[in-house]
Amino acid sequence: NLSLPLLLQSRIQMLNMLRASHPEVKFTRIFINNQWYEAVSGKTFPTINPATGAKICDVAEGDKADVDRATAAAREAFKLGSPWRTMDASQRGRLLNKLADLIERDKDYLARLETLDNGKPYTDSLTGDLPGTIACYRYFAGWADKIHGKTIPVDGPYLCYTRHEPVGVVGQIIPWNYPIMLQSWKLAPALCAGNTVVLKPAEQTPLTALYVGSLIAEAGFPPGVVNIVPGYGPTAGAAIVAHPDIDKVAFTGSTAVGHLIMETAGKSNLKRVTLELGGKSPVIVFADADLDAAAEASVSGVLLNMGQDCCAGSRTFVE
Repeated sequence: NLSLPLLLQSRIQMLNMLRASHPEVKFTRIFINNQWYEAVSGKTFPTINPATGAKICDVAEGDKADVDRATAAAREAFKLGSPWRTMDASQRGRLLNKLADLIERDKDYLARLETLDNGKPYTDSLTGDLPGTIACYRYFAGWADKIHGKTIPVDGPYLCYTRHEPVGVVGQIIPWNYPIMLQSWKLAPALCAGNTVVLKPAEQTPLTALYVGSLIAEAGFPPGVVNIVPGYGPTAGAAIVAHPDIDKVAFTGSTAVGHLIMETAGKSNLKRVTLELGGKSPVIVFADADLDAAAEASVSGVLLNMGQDCCAGSRTFVE
């Protein structure tokens, strides 16, 4: 017979599974200029529930033509005199806080959608990824009006100063292991600094990224500031990296693809590149450590999120 605490825990787990199942999928098309579009090619691709192998839905398959369209929108939104370029930095911060408010409002739905599309436990999505996402947007909201240069003393009757300005149109490519949280890590700092964005979510997990697109429009970001193009790496992702009107690309993923991105960025317009690639993060256990705690930390360090973690402790050194 199950004890009462175990019975309650079992009931709670069953409720979690039921709550996490079958959220309504509301957005499956490409997000450009705060509007929804089918792919220029008319193609779609399936996104799969990894728990069952069943198709969740079909999503618009963006490629070069759609990236061109999204980049044109982002470039227009970044023009001098545009609503985004003339917006006060403090207002950018308010928009980021508004986006955080909307994600917090819909966090239960987003956690269920993340679990459906990504496969991680609902409690992990709700108590880990969503709070981290909200906190990221709030953190960078606070930085928006605190980005500034310096006044530098120089000899002679001169005024010398530096001014920090946005890079321009930023291409962003995110992976599938923490979809909504890594979207915030890419979007929040870029928007905080006044850039515009063309973002490609992982083809395995596009659904929460697209829903956040709807919240970006609801929050009041001007059209074209954020554009989201679902699709495959060799087509949509490669088009972002090679595009001459994209000024920077930020990528989280494999080292092999990182090599290709560096090469393509150099061959196109020498765009700036930020890469977060797979590492071999070490756990170091010193002789005077609490071995029970060290053993537990070493196991959780490599198995957190089923080991699908950019900074997993995949090596252990023991003194």
